[in-house]
Amino acid sequence: MEKTMKIGKRFEGKVAIVTASTQGIGFGIAERLGLEGASVVVSSRKQKNVDEAVEKLKARGIEVLGVVCHVSNAEQRKNLIDKTVQRYGKLDVVVSNAAANPSIDPILQMKESVLDKLWEINVKSSILILKDAAPYLRKGSSVVIISSITAYQPPISMAMYAVTKTALLGLTKALAAEMAPDTRVNCVAPGFVPTYFAASLIENESAKQEIEARSLLNRLGTTQDMAAAAAFLASDDAAYITGETLVVGGGTPSRL
Repeated sequence: MEKTMKIGKRFEGKVAIVTASTQGIGFGIAERLGLEGASVVVSSRKQKNVDEAVEKLKARGIEVLGVVCHVSNAEQRKNLIDKTVQRYGKLDVVVSNAAANPSIDPILQMKESVLDKLWEINVKSSILILKDAAPYLRKGSSVVIISSITAYQPPISMAMYAVTKTALLGLTKALAAEMAPDTRVNCVAPGFVPTYFAASLIENESAKQEIEARSLLNRLGTTQDMAAAAAFLASDDAAYITGETLVVGGGTPSRL
């Protein structure tokens, strides 16, 4: 987060969980919500990563709790929600960000175990984390699901990953109806952001330039771009928005 950026305090007194939030887009979102006044709960699979993220956020004056959570582990998902409620007594915002892309095989050549993992992490975990969180989400609460611009046009190199991200667009619509009127459910579809997760897409300069050329703004996205969009949808500034997906891709072709 750029220190010169002027931001408000839309989340003062609110509590937000962000899954897979010790680096990349997830960390950027947790940082943005915290800088806007939220108490944030960060999580990922490894204790070391959780501890490092907590220290970085505390150094910025953010109230933060770190919990180890592998989103495909039922016990750890429940523990994430329980620890949050034990510490803060409430829950206002859930950002579901966890994703995996374990293979670049074509869909019809993918091992069943890989298909299972993609479904498990990228789609099913969002459903199950919200199932655990739902009893604590009161009127005015908000859910943000992180999809991908690839949801609209699956690239050959990551087709099945993209299909799971397409599923999240439908899940957003379905959950918005199911959780209304008390909880809003929206989705961010990030464009290409140079994080560790997306390193393979931009590891050579020509690939990076090709991606930049497809953007009307001639650049890759940043974690701050994605964090700003997620924070908007989670905030009361978006109080009349639910069931929608916001593409944050710099004008990269997505939908009509």
